[in-house]
Amino acid sequence: MTMPGNRAAYGGRALAGRVALITGASGGIGQAIGRRLASEGARLALAYGANGGPAKDLAVEIIATGGHAVPVQADLRSDEAPAALIAATESKLGPVDVLVSNAGLGRRQSLEEIAVSDFDDMVAVNLRSPFLLAQRVVPGMRERGFGRILFISSVAAFTGGSVGPHYAASKAGLHGLTHYLAVRLASHGITVNALAPALITDTAMLPGDPEELRARIPAGRLGRPEEVADLVVAVLGNAYLTNQVIGLDGGMYPR
Repeated sequence: MTMPGNRAAYGGRALAGRVALITGASGGIGQAIGRRLASEGARLALAYGANGGPAKDLAVEIIATGGHAVPVQADLRSDEAPAALIAATESKLGPVDVLVSNAGLGRRQSLEEIAVSDFDDMVAVNLRSPFLLAQRVVPGMRERGFGRILFISSVAAFTGGSVGPHYAASKAGLHGLTHYLAVRLASHGITVNALAPALITDTAMLPGDPEELRARIPAGRLGRPEEVADLVVAVLGNAYLTNQVIGLDGGMYPR
């Protein structure tokens, strides 16, 4: 029996009217997630770094179709950026109900090529900023009794990947963060999960030629951003799913 007032826990348009912050909203995956969450009725803050054009264009597109979206700029290499990003989102849309931490660096480097500054930048964007964003939004989510946090990781967190050890380590750190937060926040109506996609088209992080990469995937093709976005919506809409790291890699890494 569906209890009154608990619509989000039992499906339906669980995200309708919710304020959702998506980082990395100018990238292929971020764009697809933005469109899907807009179709679910969420009110979106589309965060971008140096390349604001696609995020701004997506906001215009969503508004033109009757949705709610604002572009917000933040350089997540700065430790002050996450707090500023949350503050800007709250001033424009209200408290954040849904955090999709999707922004990431993925510069391909070998062990010998990685300078301290390279390692620090990778960790700052891929791990520290998701932590700081979550740290900022959790108190309000706990107070309201509702929250959805989703970290976009990578299959490299399991396998080491081919981008570089700094990338793999930063993404693996997201899994530890997921597990720590999830068990402590579940009783407050907050779910925390991670999604680990691999080899998705229309992204800047493909570690090689698409034709050569395709041969490594049991499914025989690269994934599509829209497939990532479909799974994101399914995860965010399910109030009983938490503390999970979900792979989306065409069968590359079974577990």
